[in-house]
Amino acid sequence: MERRKSREAAFELLFEHEFKKDEEAAATVRLAEMSRDLETDGFTERLYFGVLDAVEAIDKAIAARAVGWKTARMSRVSLTVLRIAVCEMMFFEDIPFTVSINEAVELAKKFDDEKAPAFVNGILNGVAEDLGLKNAPAEEKPTAGEKAPAEDGGAKA
Repeated sequence: MERRKSREAAFELLFEHEFKKDEEAAATVRLAEMSRDLETDGFTERLYFGVLDAVEAIDKAIAARAVGWKTARMSRVSLTVLRIAVCEMMFFEDIPFTVSINEAVELAKKFDDEKAPAFVNGILNGVAEDLGLKNAPAEEKPTAGEKAPAEDGGAKA
């Protein structure tokens, strides 16, 4: 499965989870796979559980760059897209931050309104700067935290 499709599946799961916060995270995955034949892979699950496990740190990074916006007031679509990209930037050392930003912009184009891609791009570029990713050589990407939970394989970016 291509990583773009895996990101879309993770987006769907995280968006759905926003409306079912009392449901066990793993149950959301199983139900989506069974009821609507959602295809997932290891990368999808790394993203999904990675975001859920680190949502407070991720939201803090987003909030620091979302001047004039509280995460609670952002559209759930934009917030979900931002969370995925920030999770990648913080915990997925094998993915260049520029790829994470580009993929987030593409998700925003597909699932959000016409102003969302620019909003997402601006926030994520600021987060990348805050994490020290913009000045670091690609092979020396700094780690903003621990490795993402539930690490296992996945397709190439």
